[in-house]
Amino acid sequence: MLVTAEVGAEELDKQFPCLSRDEFNIPTYKSMGTPNVPDGKTEQDPLNYMCGNSLGLMPKQTKSFLSAELDAWSERGVESHFRHPDEECTSWVDVDLPLCSLMAPVVGAEVDKVAVMNSLTVNLNNMLIAFYRPTAQRYKIIFEAGAFPSDCYAFMNQCRNHGIDPNVGLVMLRARPGEEHLRTEDILSAIDEHAETLALVCLPGIQYYTGQFFDIATITAHAQKIEGVKVGWDLAHAVGNVELQLHDWNVDFAVWCSYKYLNAGPGGIGGVFVHRRYETASGETTYLKRLAGWWGNNREERFEMRETFNPIQGALGFRQSNPSVLDVVSLKSSLLLFQKYGGVAALRKRSLMLTDYLLGELQKLQFCFRDEPAFRQSGKPLGFAIITPWQDPAQHGAQLSLRFYSTTIEAPMAKVFRELNCRGVIADERRPDVIRIAPAPLYNTFADVAETVAILREALETVAYK
Repeated sequence: MLVTAEVGAEELDKQFPCLSRDEFNIPTYKSMGTPNVPDGKTEQDPLNYMCGNSLGLMPKQTKSFLSAELDAWSERGVESHFRHPDEECTSWVDVDLPLCSLMAPVVGAEVDKVAVMNSLTVNLNNMLIAFYRPTAQRYKIIFEAGAFPSDCYAFMNQCRNHGIDPNVGLVMLRARPGEEHLRTEDILSAIDEHAETLALVCLPGIQYYTGQFFDIATITAHAQKIEGVKVGWDLAHAVGNVELQLHDWNVDFAVWCSYKYLNAGPGGIGGVFVHRRYETASGETTYLKRLAGWWGNNREERFEMRETFNPIQGALGFRQSNPSVLDVVSLKSSLLLFQKYGGVAALRKRSLMLTDYLLGELQKLQFCFRDEPAFRQSGKPLGFAIITPWQDPAQHGAQLSLRFYSTTIEAPMAKVFRELNCRGVIADERRPDVIRIAPAPLYNTFADVAETVAILREALETVAYK
């Protein structure tokens, strides 16, 4: 345990205060229209927002960042591309460039090897164009059977685009029977098994459903022992959540979104990492294959409208179009807070304490069981098991996933989720039977965790016995 079980939430918040909480707008019981305000609370009080794994909260300063760009549009129109009226803002032609130095430490990369661009799945498809180059000998993609659907669709259609039957080209890894998580040794074994025909390994940094944090360094190194195999990572649930060292881990490429732990807003702009070994000499025509557009072209030549493509070195050369200014500055607003409060390393320490406290409080509930067989043996009408690999902090991020079981109640998870929501807990449901709870270290407190678990107990009692 990272926090002492006997220490209460109030004392923990004194010892480890959330210094950045006031930087964020937190929904209130009134703003959410919550019908049941707990005793001791008023409608104006913030409720328990435990859903940073799905959509991070809005930094208060984001409004001013957006307003500055709307003012620029209003005051100078197209001229703001080159002459922004606010001296503290970046002209639109380069608006995304300052974010490279803010994003690089979040993912453990060199500044020019990251780019802020597009959305997550668009970026994944862009990287697959570049890094999935199947041959008659090497054509298989290893990924996990429980991958987020958009990743699965991308892999399936990349196979089809190359004339490969997905049933032949895709190797979908599943956990062992009776287990929730993919063991690292099983991933490595699968890589060895398909070594002669393998082209690409692409896995999530953190599995969206179970919350498992994969051993990126070990898996990457093992796969790259095979000549010709590339390794990429979908970091949607990992970026801003856990410490990443993409350069040192020798990852070929990575993609991510920014609306979860990075708090950039719904549908926020995504990002990519491309390792430095894929650079080419200026003007060389043998650059890594990619989808191309003028924002990836040499900046000094961009407005000369040449009919030749000379990509910018590093990740910026994979951009295609100018980014949404509003999306970019929304992300910048949050990344500045990461920088202000010590970066991911400092926040990760606090995150582990919050999640460890959540784990301990959940395990005190009479409805919490080790696994489904233990629940079945209990004779209780309702229960849950924590399916995130909680025993080792190195195997999870902020999120704990709770799988619900019942012997008599139809759709128990949905009923418990509804009771949580109407009592002022904003969590995240994933069908068929999981609720994800994720305390975010930038704005959640130990009191949030304690109240969430107390409300969960009430919800469980209501569903089970009333």
